[in-house]
Amino acid sequence: QVQLVESGGGLVQPGGSLRLSCAASGRIFSINAMAWYRQAPGKQRESVATITSAGSTIYEDSVKGRFTISRDNAKNTLYLQMNNLKPEDTAVYYCNFNLKNWRSGRYYYTDYWGQGTQVTVSS
Repeated sequence: QVQLVESGGGLVQPGGSLRLSCAASGRIFSINAMAWYRQAPGKQRESVATITSAGSTIYEDSVKGRFTISRDNAKNTLYLQMNNLKPEDTAVYYCNFNLKNWRSGRYYYTDYWGQGTQVTVSS
């Protein structure tokens, strides 16, 4: 069983920075993609940033130029550097690993989620 443990959330003033981490443990054969999602009160969960197995990145429009997604493959760890934070960024942030596995003569994909970490941007 793969488990994802998040850390780095907290309370920060507008314009400040936070760095979120997501460390995976357990059996991992191959990572297809990793991503950060967030969910604010009264809103749907949305994708914030994605990094593919090839290293390509995709960002939600509102965070472009402010957030950076990165990974350390050797440690199976995902990061989200958040700069120039705004009150609108306040949400619970979840990391996601889409894992590729070999079973019964075929590849299949499974999503794993972190427990969520609260990010609050307020003065």
